[in-house]
Amino acid sequence: MDSARCLESRSQYTIGIVTALTIELAAVVAILDKKHGPPQDFRQTPSDDNVYQWGSVGNHNVVVVSLEKGMYGLVSAAVTAKTLLLAFPSVKFGLMVGIGGAVSAPADDRDIRLGDIVVSKPEGDRGGVIQYDLGKATPDGFVSKGFLSKPPSQLLKAVATLESQHELEDSKVPEILQQMISEKPKMASMKHGYVYQGTENDRLFDSAFRHAGGLSCSACPAEHEQEREDRPDNVPVIHYGIIASGNTLMKDAGQRDTLAQAIKKATGVDALCLEMEAAGLMNSFPCLVIRGISDYCDTHKNDRWQRYAAATAAAYAKELLGVVPASSVEHMQPAIRAIEACQ
Repeated sequence: MDSARCLESRSQYTIGIVTALTIELAAVVAILDKKHGPPQDFRQTPSDDNVYQWGSVGNHNVVVVSLEKGMYGLVSAAVTAKTLLLAFPSVKFGLMVGIGGAVSAPADDRDIRLGDIVVSKPEGDRGGVIQYDLGKATPDGFVSKGFLSKPPSQLLKAVATLESQHELEDSKVPEILQQMISEKPKMASMKHGYVYQGTENDRLFDSAFRHAGGLSCSACPAEHEQEREDRPDNVPVIHYGIIASGNTLMKDAGQRDTLAQAIKKATGVDALCLEMEAAGLMNSFPCLVIRGISDYCDTHKNDRWQRYAAATAAAYAKELLGVVPASSVEHMQPAIRAIEACQ
């Protein structure tokens, strides 16, 4: 990553990237083409507790922010994003980049694996993200009490362009990951680093089987694993669809499946991923959510895949920004207007 001088004005930053964890922030910073110092005209107000980092990806100048350490969930994400937009009013849209848990169902053709990428994409009248605790799971299905906005059309067009491009040629995600490791070798050398963690450590168990104990699944019998076809390689697969978001950390396969079934019954769409911040952003920060899969939302959840999942999400974000025309971003309305419209 090349170094660069400070830009003259904060108005030159048009894209905001929000992360929740330190490892997610590290992965995003690692994919920047250039890293910047603070804009020359930037004066942080006493009420702004955010810690910003600046840089560029391709033709775009981006400002990156992470939630306060130990502060997760929808409210924390909303406050962080709103503060970012007040500080950088020229930002047009955002990317929420980080990790999430998969709602994987190989038998139903939703074979989502650790290290894969899930991108929020509207389906029907759903904007790409459903807030699962702004509603109620009933015997008759999931009853939603709110509607979350979808990403800006220019961003969705870029997603469609990239999805179509991948029908013709391979994703650049592996190439971006390799460049990241080449430039930052420490990211690969640390325990459970930002590299693929091995098929032997990616095990999807039957919902009824609970973790046998310990930091790994070495004591969990293979007879309880779900059957999945072998993949030809370890390249992350990109999945597009609905992400379910809420304040509850899901670590129980039974609850995961009950929630997924309720959402499916009520909306007609499958939730591919569960996470804890995105719903806090959608109505006040026009953004796309990109999640690398670090677990299966079950009792077998551990930290082994988190760094690699953060890296795959960041790599997709970089590839996506590569197909977003700078001219289209320039003509978008500032995201801060979305906040004003909600007040």
